[in-house]
Amino acid sequence: MKRGWRWLGLSWAVLAIGTEAAQCFDRAAQSHRFVVDSHLHFQPFSGPALPHEELIGYLERAGIQYANVYGIGQTRIQDWGCFHGGRCDSDVIMPTMKNDFLNAKNLADHPSRNVGLTLSMTFPDLQHPDTIVDRMDILDSEFPGFFQWMGEANVVKQALFVWGHEPATLEDIDAWAPFMAKLRERQMPLALHSDFGNDQDPLKYLPLMQAILERYPDNVVVWMHLGMSREQRDMEPRQHTRILSELMDEYPNLWLDISWNVLYDYYFSEPTRRPFYVDFLNQYSDRVLTGTDIVASEHTGYSQYERALDDTSYINQFLDDNAFRNIALGQSYFNLLGWDKSAPAICTKE
Repeated sequence: MKRGWRWLGLSWAVLAIGTEAAQCFDRAAQSHRFVVDSHLHFQPFSGPALPHEELIGYLERAGIQYANVYGIGQTRIQDWGCFHGGRCDSDVIMPTMKNDFLNAKNLADHPSRNVGLTLSMTFPDLQHPDTIVDRMDILDSEFPGFFQWMGEANVVKQALFVWGHEPATLEDIDAWAPFMAKLRERQMPLALHSDFGNDQDPLKYLPLMQAILERYPDNVVVWMHLGMSREQRDMEPRQHTRILSELMDEYPNLWLDISWNVLYDYYFSEPTRRPFYVDFLNQYSDRVLTGTDIVASEHTGYSQYERALDDTSYINQFLDDNAFRNIALGQSYFNLLGWDKSAPAICTKE
């Protein structure tokens, strides 16, 4: 399906991977780094962001050709005002539209010449969904045609519990129906952070994602980080990939994201765990996206971005050619967005 959208970059054929789209990709001679960073936060949790054009410079230098422009799912209140008479110095974190306005304004003021950018609405408060449709309309009115994605939004993110975040409930998920209908109408993917569980209770929060998929099977849902987190460093890979496989088979609109170095640190870099994920990714690569998950604050240097890129690209070298083309060269990303673009074929051995 080809979606209407506002083009914010150049076509594949003139970008760095080759002079022509038909040119094959030589895995033996070229990098296994991915060229689509579909999970990149242009705005931080707190404090000033890295200047937009500087971050684009990082992407160009690293060979990234396409990127998703995320804000951040939740932001410290003290950075954007007081609400309902609360303290202005509160450390509570809440969703906000601020970052989406900033990202849209930056894209309008600084069109990218060498990196294709897809802009995402990251404001949704999934625990209080009644205002989401109205706020979507506000962003569309202010920046018509700019937003083609929604997320990363937090269903449950244990790392934020100390900041006041609470998991969505089944009742909350039922109340998503109006904005999920609008996403279906616009054919917009919804990227969700939803922890599987933790090392004490590996499947604790899995029922939340199962409920989402059961309730909204016609929505495209991208599950971030394969559901993993720093609270879950010891998920048994056979069980993990089996559950993911069952969900992928049952729900054809479920996509997965393998961003964030937590997957590299605890799963992909481990020789005894990696084969389970390589086999899984080879099987489902046409619905897998990748990215760095860098949060670009003013203190983020190029070396940090490059290290994250190396970590999150590490698994690519073990993939078969079809999966490498889908994931590392971006064909799955193009397909999800309905773009009439083709990643290079993999060069065959003579």
